[in-house]
Amino acid sequence: MMESITLKPRTNLNATVTIPGSKSCTARALVMAGLTVGESTLLECADCDDSTFMVDGLRGFGVSVARSGNTIRAGCGPLLPPSAPLFLGNSGTAVRFLAAACATLDGVAALDGTQRMRERPIRDLIEAMGAWGVEVLSETGCPPITIIAHNDFGGATCVKGSASSQYLSGLLMVAPCAKRDVTIHIEGELVSKPYIDLTIAMMKERGVIARNLDYRRFEVPAGQRYLPGEYAIEADASGASYFFAAAAVAGGSVRVDNLSPASHQGDAHFPEVLARMGCTIREGGHWIEVSGTGRLQGIDVDLNAMPDMAQTLAVTALFADGPTRIRNVHNLRIKETDRIAATAAELRKLGATVHEHEDGLEIIPGTVRAAAIDTYDDHRMAMSFALAGLRIPGVVINDPGCVSKTFPDFFERFDALG
Repeated sequence: MMESITLKPRTNLNATVTIPGSKSCTARALVMAGLTVGESTLLECADCDDSTFMVDGLRGFGVSVARSGNTIRAGCGPLLPPSAPLFLGNSGTAVRFLAAACATLDGVAALDGTQRMRERPIRDLIEAMGAWGVEVLSETGCPPITIIAHNDFGGATCVKGSASSQYLSGLLMVAPCAKRDVTIHIEGELVSKPYIDLTIAMMKERGVIARNLDYRRFEVPAGQRYLPGEYAIEADASGASYFFAAAAVAGGSVRVDNLSPASHQGDAHFPEVLARMGCTIREGGHWIEVSGTGRLQGIDVDLNAMPDMAQTLAVTALFADGPTRIRNVHNLRIKETDRIAATAAELRKLGATVHEHEDGLEIIPGTVRAAAIDTYDDHRMAMSFALAGLRIPGVVINDPGCVSKTFPDFFERFDALG
């Protein structure tokens, strides 16, 4: 694996790209397949570390999973208690979703991960499952966790909305398997609402109804069953963002031709943010195109609905006229790294003045300069800072292999832009 990669500057892009399947959609589809009686076929799945951990985790629960390229077939009856602790790397998605799925067990399961995963909180989910009668043991409120369930859960529970929408998504996906009708109350303001919309839409596609009452309460009738069948995974809107932003930074046009403007993924709306900065957007039935106009304007934006876009926007802001303020993404501090602090540190290397806030960043462009960018074992640090190399000669990305978490061939596709 390469220790670093040096980016090649280029301008006036004219490219059409395709994007791998969505990691977020793949993770949800796999969990639902694991809870389905009968075989499901999932097409165009993400082929990355996170989906591999999810597949391995399901196999640990006795799910039959066969993978051929980007197609996954999963057949299951009830999930079974794993015979050994499940190691899920630094995949917060796998840990949270599979922990929730453990409510269906009649037995004990243990989940663990990397050292960074052991620093990422899961107490909100632990407390929510406890109200259902599922016992979750953790010394620190982070993994490793031990879950003791008796396949007898349901009723009312409450989950905090401020840290991660994945807690709620996990609870929603397992709720149809409950013994009693489920009501989930949200304490505080719910972050990343589009991810909840995505979860509910995918549940509906598989025959399960979850009612969203103004993001304050969710109701799922017990006794529903996921329908087996063939399901296609959408292209990854988060991965597409780096290519859209490339057009903004380098000029010219980039079209992503396998992403629908009607996508359920919240990050598919990132081109609208670029339009506020001065880009031109065109859309078709299954494609979105962003064109740079040669000039970008700094903006003030609330990215709570799409926090994974914060780093992409922050690097794009290096080349804007005037400052850019990114707000309401405080939950970035408990991701693969503290993304607010890490992004600020690396932007300063490139010549920006950056004011770090508890909930985000203010980026004031300066005279840019080359730098070696540290990526903190965070795939989004590597991919977002690659954008700087389009305009600044000599930008080096350290540990580029960390993109394997969600987008293993990112740099090959990015290098093909021209």
